[in-house]
Amino acid sequence: MQEKGLLDKRNLPDREFTELWERIVLPKAIKEKLRNQVLLELTLRSKIPSKAAIPLHGIILLVGPPGTGKTSIAKGVASAAASAIQGAKITFIEVEPHALTSSALGKTQREVRKFLEEVVTEHAAQGPLIVLLDEVETLVADRTKLSLEANPIDVHRSTDAMLAGLDNLAARFPELLFIATSNFEGALDPAFVSRADLVLQIDKPTAEACEAILTDTLNALAEQWPALKKITKQPNYQKLSHELLGLDGRQIRKAVISACTSDIKVVLNPGLLTMEHINEAVSLAKRK
Repeated sequence: MQEKGLLDKRNLPDREFTELWERIVLPKAIKEKLRNQVLLELTLRSKIPSKAAIPLHGIILLVGPPGTGKTSIAKGVASAAASAIQGAKITFIEVEPHALTSSALGKTQREVRKFLEEVVTEHAAQGPLIVLLDEVETLVADRTKLSLEANPIDVHRSTDAMLAGLDNLAARFPELLFIATSNFEGALDPAFVSRADLVLQIDKPTAEACEAILTDTLNALAEQWPALKKITKQPNYQKLSHELLGLDGRQIRKAVISACTSDIKVVLNPGLLTMEHINEAVSLAKRK
């Protein structure tokens, strides 16, 4: 039976996660930095003689607006790092944070402590483990911004329980890494942010990245409808890419699919999609 709070579990490297990593559009230096940080956490932490001199907590934090691919990046880099460690057997689990929260006084604190002490500990004891904490602000809300009158003390206690649990696990399992994501860095408790060995800001894509995302989306569709490849070769294609500025990666990919609904003929045969269809869908997406 699936443990409470556990959304996903799989062995790394994973084919689906590897494809995510290959399709993620980030500057090469950023992708390499992130992958190397994961490798460092999994391979060097156990060899560091002085934890006081070099305080690695086994936490990577990805922050940025919704739709910028933080969750996909977390999954993808986990698989990419696992692929780089020859013969490694690494487990990946994803936490369902909302399953651990409750309006009942004291229950969130108990559920958080139980999940860390039982579920995470059990998996970490078996070997290298990467844990995805998506929407981590749910579990480590900034205690300095919470009013005890407007918010239950349970929120404070759950943050306390989370921080204490992370410290305990970091000390016991040097091959355990948490990758956390948040849409709201300002909502996170400073004590949690300070524990992160790397905080990486994931922003909306640049014009160059927008073009790469659009091209990747069209190329993926072109595997089934080859006629779509012609769109990327048209003279005004780069101009179209600049029109995408301000949209996040998810919105760009969805805009292409939305463009297919502009005409019933395109719905039935996406190979008939044109730049005009995409332009209309992009304009609509930017008005939302």
